[in-house]
Amino acid sequence: KIALVLAFGLGLASCSSASGDPATNADGSIDLSKVTLNIGDQIAGTEQVLQASGELDDVPYKIEWSSFTSGPPQIEALNAGQIDFAITGNTPPIIGGPTNTKVVSAYNNDALGDAILVAPDSSITSVADLAGKKVAVARGSSAHGHLIQQLEKAGVSVDDVEINLLQPSDAKAAFQNGQVDAWAVWDPYSSQAELEGAQVLVRGAGLVSGHGFGVASDEALDDPAKEAALADFLDRVADSYEGTEDNTDEWATIFSQESGFDPEASQLNTRSLRHQVPLDESVNTCQNALIDAFVSAGLVEDFTFEDTVDTRFEG
Repeated sequence: KIALVLAFGLGLASCSSASGDPATNADGSIDLSKVTLNIGDQIAGTEQVLQASGELDDVPYKIEWSSFTSGPPQIEALNAGQIDFAITGNTPPIIGGPTNTKVVSAYNNDALGDAILVAPDSSITSVADLAGKKVAVARGSSAHGHLIQQLEKAGVSVDDVEINLLQPSDAKAAFQNGQVDAWAVWDPYSSQAELEGAQVLVRGAGLVSGHGFGVASDEALDDPAKEAALADFLDRVADSYEGTEDNTDEWATIFSQESGFDPEASQLNTRSLRHQVPLDESVNTCQNALIDAFVSAGLVEDFTFEDTVDTRFEG
């Protein structure tokens, strides 16, 4: 961890700033009480996990939360300077190539919630059957990456599938109305859809990595005060993920209350809880394989995942 001197209390807070930043004291220490972190979140997101674990009870800085429908809008907001940090799936950090952001933490699950769904009476029984069919998916989301990799594995060209780029709410409506033949999506949407009768054509488990990533804007990382707050925030996220795995019932209850999802779907959604993993070579390998799949599909220019990573908060 970065060595940080955190100053609290009125005495130091009243000192003049060495840098002009009110959160930076004359001696270079950081007064976290004067820092605001702008965090981008999704449904089933970071705030609810932190809340369930009690990690929001004593935060020494202010957090302003913004809600997004999926990862790609979070990356756009990071690049626009609207937020400082967000946790996304495996695909959003790579879909646009290197940007004004850095991946600063990694998380993982078994990808059981990543699914391609079909209607109960569908004649589609394999990924190969998606050729010539309409599939809904959120552009640049983890589900988009899952779909691309499943098609690649089945030997189906993306050009042979009519991919409808829709955010989850619109994709759900199109799926339920029969306007698309399949829906590639993630938890909690897949949990809810499964309980409502949708059939799982294929899951991501065993093919995709199930990684999620904490992504910070370059602007926030260049700000010593926000860097200090991020170091603390990342520790809280890691602790909350670990703690929530031991208290899934409590987390599911809070999630259901806050999101409006069915309690049973919220309980099923616990299969997608993540735990922190190192930003190591195994992560890079998985992400580079995903980049290769998108390159082969003609959707991104080639680059290496390592170019997007900043390990300053590691170990």
